[in-house]
Amino acid sequence: MEAHDFDLEARWSTARELIQRHINLLSISFEIYNQSDLLLEDLLRKDLKLEGRRGVRENEVKEDDGDLEAHGEKYVRTSQLQCTDSSWFFPSFELSFGICYFQWFIKKSRRKQERNMAGGGHAPPPKQEELQPHPVKDQLPNISYCITSPPPWPEAILLGFQHYLVMLGTTVLIPTYLVPQMGGGNEEKAKMIQTILFVAGINTLQQTFFGTRLPAVIGASYTYVPTTISIILAGRYSDVVNPQEKFEKIMRGTQGALIVASILQIVVGFSGLWRNVARFLSPLSAVPLVALSGFGLYELGFPVFSKCVEIGLPQLILLLIFSQYIPHLMHSETHVFDRFAVLFSVAIVWIYAHLLTVGGAYKHTPEATQLSCRTDRAGIIHAAPWIRVPYPFQWGAPTFDAGEAFAMMTASFVALVESTGVFIAVSRYASATPLPPAILSRGIGWQGVGILFSGIFGTGNGSSVSVENAGLLALTRVGSRRVVQISASFMIFFSILGKFGAVFASIPAPIVAAMYCFFFAYVGSAGLSLLQFCNLNSFRTKFIIGFSIFMGFSIPQYFNEYTLVKGYGPVHTGARWFNDMINVPFSSEPFVAGLLAFVLDTTLHRKDSATRKDRGLPWWDRFRSYKTDTRSEEFYSLPFNLNKFFPSV
Repeated sequence: MEAHDFDLEARWSTARELIQRHINLLSISFEIYNQSDLLLEDLLRKDLKLEGRRGVRENEVKEDDGDLEAHGEKYVRTSQLQCTDSSWFFPSFELSFGICYFQWFIKKSRRKQERNMAGGGHAPPPKQEELQPHPVKDQLPNISYCITSPPPWPEAILLGFQHYLVMLGTTVLIPTYLVPQMGGGNEEKAKMIQTILFVAGINTLQQTFFGTRLPAVIGASYTYVPTTISIILAGRYSDVVNPQEKFEKIMRGTQGALIVASILQIVVGFSGLWRNVARFLSPLSAVPLVALSGFGLYELGFPVFSKCVEIGLPQLILLLIFSQYIPHLMHSETHVFDRFAVLFSVAIVWIYAHLLTVGGAYKHTPEATQLSCRTDRAGIIHAAPWIRVPYPFQWGAPTFDAGEAFAMMTASFVALVESTGVFIAVSRYASATPLPPAILSRGIGWQGVGILFSGIFGTGNGSSVSVENAGLLALTRVGSRRVVQISASFMIFFSILGKFGAVFASIPAPIVAAMYCFFFAYVGSAGLSLLQFCNLNSFRTKFIIGFSIFMGFSIPQYFNEYTLVKGYGPVHTGARWFNDMINVPFSSEPFVAGLLAFVLDTTLHRKDSATRKDRGLPWWDRFRSYKTDTRSEEFYSLPFNLNKFFPSV
């Protein structure tokens, strides 16, 4: 009995020690539980390495969460098996209890990880590579065809026709607004549209061959409209009674003013003066200029679109579906719907608008609604000749007035600044490098030649880079030079075959305005993309960007509202030409924003490396000269080996 009692007492003593040891183990486990994620991951990684992964490179040993979770399940299954009958598998009670404890530890850890993933706790710390910012790109990626890589000919022809359709909006809207005030009718409007198309085709070809060589369409510009209105309202035309004679005299006066105004851009561009100015341009000062070149045209978007919502809204929705949602859902490599979204959407909505017209939907609506919605109210199909070739001085010999010439030169300078911003956006969407200042100056010179052609042929309006066609480059992701050259051929072809061109020119304005909502937004976002070169944590950067963009919207808004209410601008003297020299520049959003950003950026700086980096200059330094980057020659060199005779610096 004594031996038995002694043996029993020894067993109880051993049991008490084991229980105390297990209690200590459990208490420690609760302390470890708070760090269970890291401990579990470390244990599993060590076990994976023990299974033969010692020779794998370090970046290949970083298993993802799925590998760890699957391996954790393996541990749980093993521990469950061992705990079901641990007495025969592990004769030691301590080892059996340890296995069961490890099973409990794994389950608790996995549940905590699941709660964290579901938002029930703190998220796991991100990986180091996930914290890195997006890399800076001096060439925009994900462009299907860049400036030097043309698509196949059938696709290029369709894309060129699409560019032709897009530029028709401005080409038709400006004569529709100007011709009635000049005294002309539908016949004069059709001839003016033909002339603008013909000159736009010539100017686009010369810009893509000899100018910047960017895929930029050179067409009519809204910047010249206020100055043309001033010429229309000039006192010397008020005595003319015959509308036809009045139209021709006003057109000849506009021709003379455009011819003189073209000298400004020709001299500033070809002399290299604009090259010297552009070298002071930094990514920081270019942001407001480029952004408001697109965003500043907001008045041509929804306000025009809303004049006939029943056709404008379907156009907006269909263009959104074809260009964004269908490619997002299909994941196709053909890019049919997004690349030709304009053709598909315009065709559908145009037919729909025609059915509304012939169905009598607008019979009892106001005249303004019929002009905006009906497809048979343009009046140019019947008035346009079948075949007509525009020729120089077709309205007669140009007349010259000093005041009107100075006013038009001011408008030409504003268009020069706006075109600089659009050229930068085009280079971005063509996946080209930033424009060297010498190439930009060369393009401005050839744009001046385009204004000269506008005056010689009598378009009634000056020329600049088409903002909407720059946006179309982004929508299609095709920045090929050949595509735009094909579109220039369509412009010349349909300007000669007047009836066929008039059919496409009769697209209702709300359809065009719905497309503008996309194109102008793309151009504006091209300006915002330049912020990647700047330091957005700098208060200097914040002030210049914010102040210039805000004032770029605010000042023109005041000038435009004042003109709308009073009928004349804030500067109102007896000399109408002087009024235009002040009112026109400050009515342009990109001009005001670009000028303010340029002045502030060049005056509020220190000559240190930190400020230069904040401005983004290190990224553009290698493009200050034409020869410092080999890609410049690939994108911007002249054809036919003309660089030998006209070198760029």
